[in-house]
Amino acid sequence: MPAPDSPRLTPETLANGLQVTVRHVPGLKRSAAVLRVAAGSHDEPLAWPGMAHLLEHLFFLGTQRFPVGENLMAYVQRHGGQVNARTSERTTDFFFEVPPAAFSGGLERLGDMLTHPRLDEADQLREREVLQAEFVAWSQDATAQRQLALHNGLSATHPLRGFYAGNRDSLAVSQAEFQAALHSFYQRFYQSGQMRLSLVGPQSVEALMALAEQFGEQLPRGEAVRRQLPPPLMATAQPHYQQLDNDSLDLLFAFEQLPDASPQALAFLCTWLESSKPGGLLAALRQRGLADSLKASVLHEFAGQALLHLELKLIADQASNDIQALLHDWLGFFAAQDDWASLRSAFSARLQRRQETGSALQLARWDSEGLDVPLTEHDLARLREILRQLHPATDVIGEWHLPEPNPFLQTPDEAPRAGLIRGQTSAHRGLRTFAQDRSRGRRERSPMSFSPALANHNREGVVYLRWRLTTQAPPDLQTRLDRHLHDLYEDARQAGVDVTFEPSGHQWLLKLVGLQAPMPSVLEHVLAKLGEPLPTARAAHEAPPMPIRHLLKALPGCCSRLSVPPLPIGARDEDLWASAQWDGLAVGLSTVAQGAMGPVLARVPGIGSQDSDPLKWPAGRRLWKNLQTHGDEHAVLLFCPAPTSTWSDEAEWRLLAQLCQAPFYQRLRVDLQLGYGVFSGLKQLDGHTGLLFGVQSPHACATTLIGHIEQFLNDLPDLIEQTEDLALGNSQRSLAAQLQGDVLPAPQAAELLWQARLAGHPSDYPQRLPEALQQVDRTRLMAAAQRLIDAEGSWFCLANGAGGGSPWQSWD
Repeated sequence: MPAPDSPRLTPETLANGLQVTVRHVPGLKRSAAVLRVAAGSHDEPLAWPGMAHLLEHLFFLGTQRFPVGENLMAYVQRHGGQVNARTSERTTDFFFEVPPAAFSGGLERLGDMLTHPRLDEADQLREREVLQAEFVAWSQDATAQRQLALHNGLSATHPLRGFYAGNRDSLAVSQAEFQAALHSFYQRFYQSGQMRLSLVGPQSVEALMALAEQFGEQLPRGEAVRRQLPPPLMATAQPHYQQLDNDSLDLLFAFEQLPDASPQALAFLCTWLESSKPGGLLAALRQRGLADSLKASVLHEFAGQALLHLELKLIADQASNDIQALLHDWLGFFAAQDDWASLRSAFSARLQRRQETGSALQLARWDSEGLDVPLTEHDLARLREILRQLHPATDVIGEWHLPEPNPFLQTPDEAPRAGLIRGQTSAHRGLRTFAQDRSRGRRERSPMSFSPALANHNREGVVYLRWRLTTQAPPDLQTRLDRHLHDLYEDARQAGVDVTFEPSGHQWLLKLVGLQAPMPSVLEHVLAKLGEPLPTARAAHEAPPMPIRHLLKALPGCCSRLSVPPLPIGARDEDLWASAQWDGLAVGLSTVAQGAMGPVLARVPGIGSQDSDPLKWPAGRRLWKNLQTHGDEHAVLLFCPAPTSTWSDEAEWRLLAQLCQAPFYQRLRVDLQLGYGVFSGLKQLDGHTGLLFGVQSPHACATTLIGHIEQFLNDLPDLIEQTEDLALGNSQRSLAAQLQGDVLPAPQAAELLWQARLAGHPSDYPQRLPEALQQVDRTRLMAAAQRLIDAEGSWFCLANGAGGGSPWQSWD
């Protein structure tokens, strides 16, 4: 957990021109690196759109020193981390997060892949096919196309109007001119003077700087490249335009010749534009029945230019003029503030909380982007110029006022002493005693368990509350709940607590993750909201998710096979919770936080229950379910639960997932070129541990995709047989190390404990699982692979196309 005063060095520039920032955060369980290259799609030759994106892909194909099985992606996955890259208009970012012990190895691989990439023409042709598949999906994705359309009001000569995704037509790999341009682009931009490295971890500042210097020694030396300035954003003197689409209104504002400063100036403005507090713009829009939500974001910022986007969900037709009038009136009020002292203080408090709760990767990304510091005088000068170009009203007529403070940000670090009865010590806080139960006329144990698995001195905690409904929820319940709780979620997030409330079949799970101190108050407010009438459903035109994401979201509900009666006619939404059974788990809470949580838990609606028997799933079957998704692409998910929840099965399935991850990606994504949405890994659903395989393809149908997955699984014994003893042992040790409590971040540790509770495991599950992993030998692993092939724990296939046939059965 990051400390509130985690030290961060002022950016330094090494002798070779590499810019470096490091942040030492003692409580972190992970280390992260973000490398930002000052080159993106707008810097590539006009003749070859997509070249920068193609080059980003080529870096991940492995090198002579670190081939596919040992490259950065495989290495990070093996250590339970995360890795990715992103090509933007003017930058390309590479980033990864791993346990600290594996950090130097990750940096070594990152440096090697950037210094010695595979640029063979054959590799380029294969990766171009991946870009072609992504292009097809991008062309059919409503969200992506809507985002592209936002630039239609800009000058036709500005790079933002161009095409940069890359496909077969734009990337003429076989032409000598293309090869010369690709190598020239790489040599010009991928050198030390064009790069900024941000490192974050529990290591000391000196250790992180030493790693940065070692990384820099690998890079080709160079100087910062002077890049061509773009033409004006607008072709006319009008600096703004709007687009109206169904119930959405998009307002775009273009800025030119802004003073040099950090991106914080626009971030500060966006924060208060979005605020839903009384007296603000959004509150006025809602009160007048004009718009239900407002999202402010910066679409582009480079060389003194910026493009601000306001997205509004409309309530009334033809509300555009009224909205713009209110916007300019509020801007007049905002611009008239004297240095925004109170808002700057609140903004700084939010930044502080964000740093206290951010993961290593989040902190590294904020450092890289310059989004982790309070506003400077330069930022204020930039903000004043931004407001001047927005032409705010000079005669303000609205009754605007500054927002009230976030109540959760006012929560003290130590909650008041609460919940003690005579003779009870501080060790009993949050734990219902026999005397308390008797005084309430109850003798049963509390449905909420407080796990001591995480150290009490940790400032972070996790709380789970689960309701098992006895009647069916209305189909629009989540949509209305999200609207009802939206503002509360945002206040909680700013205070360092992420709140989610989602269904899984007929179960609903409320989860709070983050700082302990605000949690009791956040939970109290959520429970109070559950007792209020929900807003009525409103027609929405949300862009549908891509097929594989649609299937992933639907999987938990499909696997929940319980049947409950419909909600009685005339029943209220609140009745759902009152008749439900609830239980919960709190992890990492101090005795003080437990004491503050006790009175709040007394207000949980429903019937407290200690019944945690796992759901019984069918065995030995292959079940297929079709689910309609948006678009023409094919997608398949295959979930293969372990046959039992015993320690041995759990350990064997985890090791199988570890061994499958890189080879599965290599086979289906690289060798067979089936598509870009290819993944595998361990998945736990309602206490059931299983292997999850996923593929999305623009050309292969569902039956073809499942056939390739089945073939991969049939070849799994050969893969295990070919794995050397040393590699197998390293995989076991790496996997066991990832599950140790002293290196597992609190959210992952809590999820492990929650799934153990759902499976009926004892409280020492986290300690026993690594021991069980070390006991798996090759013979046991081979036997487990055969049980997986034989579907002893059943196979659950969720697809967006027809398929199956014998031995597949319909999955109702």
